[in-house]
Amino acid sequence: MSDVIIILILIVILGFAVKSSIKHFKGEGACCGGGSGQVKTKRPKKKKLDGPVIGTRTIKISGMHCQNCVNSVTRALNSLDGVSAKVSLRDNSAEVSFDRSVEEDRLRRAVEDAGFEVLSIT
Repeated sequence: MSDVIIILILIVILGFAVKSSIKHFKGEGACCGGGSGQVKTKRPKKKKLDGPVIGTRTIKISGMHCQNCVNSVTRALNSLDGVSAKVSLRDNSAEVSFDRSVEEDRLRRAVEDAGFEVLSIT
């Protein structure tokens, strides 16, 4: 009988752990500024460039693990003049378009200031 009670308790604990993990990976968990009583962060608006796109870069990024991480990187890159970014959690990368000359150091600094590591810029 005591074995059954222990198994039921473990099942309940496992259920809460799975529920928490699902919320975390959806960006609704407590990490990176998400959920847990805090205001849910909005996705950044898609930024339109003032002029025609003159180039693109792909930034490989380490440390992103939820939608809030993606939002942080997107906001950081889009805050740069002449830059529009589309960030992918699946690929751990950002596709950056620009309508003027942008130094790679500025892109790297924006991502690192948001709390993530730049692995490469191509």
